[in-house]
Amino acid sequence: MSNNNINVALLVGGTSPEREVSKNTGKSILKALLDLDYKVKVIDPAFGLNQPKEIEIFFEEKDYTERTNRNFVEAINSTMFDDVDFAFIALHGKWGEDGAIQSLLELRGIKYTGSKVLASSLAMDKSMAKVMFQHFDVDTPRWFVINKYDTDFELIKTKIKKFFGYPCVIKPNDEGSTIGLTICRGDVEVSQAIIKAQQFSKKVLVEEYIPGHELTVAVVDQRALPVLEIKPKSGFYDYENKYTQGRTDYIVPAEIPQKVAEHLQHQALLAFNSLGCESYARIDFRVTNDFKSYCLEVNTLPGMTSTSLVPKMAKAAGISFEDLIDRIIKNSLS
Repeated sequence: MSNNNINVALLVGGTSPEREVSKNTGKSILKALLDLDYKVKVIDPAFGLNQPKEIEIFFEEKDYTERTNRNFVEAINSTMFDDVDFAFIALHGKWGEDGAIQSLLELRGIKYTGSKVLASSLAMDKSMAKVMFQHFDVDTPRWFVINKYDTDFELIKTKIKKFFGYPCVIKPNDEGSTIGLTICRGDVEVSQAIIKAQQFSKKVLVEEYIPGHELTVAVVDQRALPVLEIKPKSGFYDYENKYTQGRTDYIVPAEIPQKVAEHLQHQALLAFNSLGCESYARIDFRVTNDFKSYCLEVNTLPGMTSTSLVPKMAKAAGISFEDLIDRIIKNSLS
């Protein structure tokens, strides 16, 4: 089937804190889809049946009053999807990457990009993903989980010292883009870091901090792309450094020994398959100065903005952005 016979619904926006990132991803993907001659309609499921004009979806002011999770159900179940052959999910965060929208599309019988329901849910739940990593021999930092009933901060501080000490990382268990994340250097920061993370998730992950370097590997159709190193010019790779042009340097292929690169690619594929992922994903690592690697997480719907990492790795492998988008669609349709 030629591209101009395929009707694609590009899903953007949503209700998570990563809404703005999703819209930036959507703009890039929309241009590629049109260049590839697909028939495209842009849908923000958070608006339900009351869809704004396409340009208003991308350039609206930050008014959150009309968007609800319930609208997702109405949108997917509406006549808007009657002529849709395929959904390209450009949503990020909760309700986009966690299996929720995937479940609705499955029930509607519409194929979509990325991993299926279970793999999406596992990857979004960082603690469950780490359990799977351990089972499949993917090295990951030590951790424990705090639920919303764990309010004894002194006991939590004692557990940190017992299991791995400081510094440590405290973050929401099911958010992305480093939203709600704090690197704690000592006891004094722990309480506020937990309170901050609990604003975004009922469960909080407390994780061993791995000193060294931040590297990442994209997997596309069971192929690991060249390793990329992330080098923020200041601080760590937080939300601002991720999405502000010029704040971070990206080196791809990473300037590391070939054996280390091959090991990271192997670990990336192992992590990808341990969760049952499909189509494409990005796997993030911390690597010590003596090249010991630790897998942090698998991103099943990684960003596709102008500063995003998967397009940079694809380019290093000789794959243009348009070809990357086309491959993702084709391997998701097969």
